[in-house]
Amino acid sequence: MRIALLVPDNRDEHKRFTDAEPEFGPAPTALLAGLARQPGIELHVVSCAHQPMTAPARLPGGIHYHQVVVPSWGWLRSGYAGCVRAARRQLTAIQPDLVHGQGTERWCALAAVFSGRPNVLTIHGNMQQVARVVGARPFGYHWVAARLEPLALRRTGGVFCNSAHTESLVRTQARRVWRVPNALRDAFFSPAQAEPVAGQPLRLVNVGVVRELKQPVELLAALEPLVAAGVKFRLEFAGRGAATEYGRRFQARIARAEVQGWAAHVGELPLAGLVPWLDAAAALVHVSTEESFGLAIAEGLARNLKFFGFSVGGVPDVVAGVEAVELFPAGDWRGLTAALARWLAAGAPRPTRAADLMRVRFHPDVVAARHVEIYREVLGLARDSGEKWIAAGLRREVS
Repeated sequence: MRIALLVPDNRDEHKRFTDAEPEFGPAPTALLAGLARQPGIELHVVSCAHQPMTAPARLPGGIHYHQVVVPSWGWLRSGYAGCVRAARRQLTAIQPDLVHGQGTERWCALAAVFSGRPNVLTIHGNMQQVARVVGARPFGYHWVAARLEPLALRRTGGVFCNSAHTESLVRTQARRVWRVPNALRDAFFSPAQAEPVAGQPLRLVNVGVVRELKQPVELLAALEPLVAAGVKFRLEFAGRGAATEYGRRFQARIARAEVQGWAAHVGELPLAGLVPWLDAAAALVHVSTEESFGLAIAEGLARNLKFFGFSVGGVPDVVAGVEAVELFPAGDWRGLTAALARWLAAGAPRPTRAADLMRVRFHPDVVAARHVEIYREVLGLARDSGEKWIAAGLRREVS
């Protein structure tokens, strides 16, 4: 079975055009690794780019890689029409049995549904919901993405939903949905690589891009009273900064906390640095206002970290049945900080079995095997019903 995955190359999104190797998001990277180990699968990755970059013919695991360069007019300003056309030409050359668009955030979903081939989509972040939460400006990125998303959802053969929350948001717009979680990268199932340093304040960690949705400024403000009360801990943030007004507010606040010695921003960590950084921590604190899944939460639990966070979106799915998790209604800063103080006073016990549950649920081989089952289901349904997949999307023609 020949599968083409349409996946953004992060080098293009972050304008790191000189980097030597293609780079994908954490969830697609984990899925690709799992699919590459599935028997009988020939895997092709197609990525659109603004300019040529290093493009190896094969990625690890024998995955075929295809980079298609799209001129500037063919991106957001045209509703990704240039990306759709370029990807379609490449897919005609590949001749896949099925096309899988990774995410509705940019061009991938539209390119999949207008490929003229059997196709499915994965929702990583529901753009209609995100646009509502962030108060998207008319004609801005989130506003446009929220309007393109339903166009793709209505035309695809089915949607992979990574949580009950995501499913509830797209169920009425898609002809079929499947509840399939995101996979974690293999490194999160490796043996422990570090541990908290004796005699040092226990480390609390927060992972995510510095943006309003993740609320790092609000988290710092919420924990300041604990610091003033003499509670000993260190809070560290990992993730890309942002050249926005909110990003500048965060930098000003974290600078004060760094001078006081109780918080720091370590920036974006590569995978090789992220895993030991988590292992040396005691707890993960995650306070997003919207979360389709909560990949960073699953990663922390896979390292047996204690978890404190808000019960939003897909977070309850990720933490269901996990020992010692403490969830609070969104915005309950008082409840969250009181629980943190009690836990620290009790000696900061960590879970011992969270990692085992994460392996059962989110190992890339487990998630990839479920993908293959669904691919076969979609292709079988297409053959059995006499459906014809055409460029305008999926349409049933009665022969």
